[in-house]
Amino acid sequence: MSVEVERKFVCNAETVRTLEEIGAVCVGQHQFHDQYFDTPQFHLTLRDTWLRKRKGCWELKCPTSASGTEENKAAALCSRYKEITNLPEILLRVKEVLRVKEVLRVKEVLRVKEVLRDVGEDGETETSPQDHQSYQSHQSWLDQMNLVCFAEFTTERRSFSLQEEGVQVDLDQADFGYHVGEIEVLVPEGGDVQSALEKIERTAGKLGLTGDQRVEGKMHVYLQRNHPEHYARLLSAHVL
Repeated sequence: MSVEVERKFVCNAETVRTLEEIGAVCVGQHQFHDQYFDTPQFHLTLRDTWLRKRKGCWELKCPTSASGTEENKAAALCSRYKEITNLPEILLRVKEVLRVKEVLRVKEVLRVKEVLRDVGEDGETETSPQDHQSYQSHQSWLDQMNLVCFAEFTTERRSFSLQEEGVQVDLDQADFGYHVGEIEVLVPEGGDVQSALEKIERTAGKLGLTGDQRVEGKMHVYLQRNHPEHYARLLSAHVL
């Protein structure tokens, strides 16, 4: 499991030229389609927990708190999420969030237990590889946990690497008309987040980024435009 430390920024036509000038190397350009899932009452996202399907694979992004040594301007401009890609672990984490919210009815709890019994309470798969693929392909557990798709969009991404810093810069164009850049460093869980923040801050300086306000991400803008009620709930909960 890794921690994704990331700072978003406003990108424009000059950004690619600036990246090339500071020695960034283009490492690829690709398109991907995202689907995000939550309960109709927003129990996951209200806890800043984001379940998505990207390129046929499940991912769960969970918040991680900053330590006292990270409480500075650089930390305030960055987000930090644990990124889980193992399906059994994702099911366990989702179950945990729903249990904390105490929103599952008795029938739903029984359904979740059936799913988790097959997956294994310890996160180890007790089913065959074919059964595991069945969970991924048929997604019956979405219905059993009362999870529905609330956001869906496609992104064109161009990625650059600053190998000296160990930093990746992504330039995204979403199909709903929003452009945003991301400076990202991946840190092993329990690793040196402060070092990652410093790398991101140095890269931001090289790109000429100024200002002390966080830039809105794709999801922020998507919900604002398409689902204002959900957006307002997340604002009220200080998630966005």
